Amino acid sequence: MRNIWTIARRDFRAYFTSPIAYIVIAGFLAIMGWMFFWNLSHFNLQNLQYQQFRMGKGASITEGIIRPLFGNMNVIFLFLVPFITMRLFAEERKQHTIELLMTSPVTLTEIILGKFLSSLLLVGTMLVLTLVYPITLFLTGNPDLGPIVTSYLGTIFLTGCYLSLGILFSSMTENQIVAGALTFAAGLFFWLISWASQSAGAVWGDVLSYLSLIGHYNNFGQGIINSTDVVFYLSFIGIGLFLTHRVLDSFRWR
Repeated sequence: MRNIWTIARRDFRAYFTSPIAYIVIAGFLAIMGWMFFWNLSHFNLQNLQYQQFRMGKGASITEGIIRPLFGNMNVIFLFLVPFITMRLFAEERKQHTIELLMTSPVTLTEIILGKFLSSLLLVGTMLVLTLVYPITLFLTGNPDLGPIVTSYLGTIFLTGCYLSLGILFSSMTENQIVAGALTFAAGLFFWLISWASQSAGAVWGDVLSYLSLIGHYNNFGQGIINSTDVVFYLSFIGIGLFLTHRVLDSFRWR
C-alpha cells in the first residue's frame, strides 16, 4: 500500500507541474458554475410562475437543481477525463522512463493502482470544490441530503470507469492525443450503448442496457444505492485495470 501511495502522490504532484491540472480544474469550475447559476435561476423562475398562477409548489430542489446539475457534471467529466489520463503511461513510454518504472522494486499492479489513484485524487479535488453548490442550497433552501450524497458517490463510480478506460488506452500508445481520443470515444460508446437496445432483441437489448454507464447512474441520482449498480461499476473499473495490466505485462516481455 505504501508503494501505491508513493506513486499516486508523485503523479498527483506532476499534474500541477504542468498547465493540465489548472486548465482542467478552471474549465470544470467555470462550466459548472455557469450551469449551477442557470439551474438555480430557472428553478426560482419556475417556482415563482407556479405560485403566481397557483399551480402548486412546482419541482423540488432535488428534481429542479440537483439531478440536472449532476447530470451535466457527468457529461463534462466525459470530456475532461481524457485530458487527465492521456499522459499517465503515454508520457512514460514517450520519454522511455517506463522501462525504469517497470524495473523498479514495485509490482506492476502497484504501478497501475498508484496511477489510477492519482487521477482519482484529481477528480476528487474537483468534486470537493463543487461542495459550494450544495452548501449554497442548504443556506438558501431545504434540499434533501440523501440524493446529494448518492449523486456524488455515483459520480465517483462513473468517473472511475472513465479513468480506467483512459489508463488502458494510455498504456497502449505513446501518443497522448491518440490516447485521449480513444478514451473519449470509448466513454461515449458505453454512454450511448443503451440506445441500440431499442432495436435489438429481448436478450441483446437487456445486455446492451446493462452495459450502459449512465443507466447505472440513474438510481444514484434518485438517492438510491443499488448493489447491482455498485458491482457493475467496480467490475468495469476492475476489468479496465486488469486489461491495462495485461497490456503492460506484454510490453515488459517484448
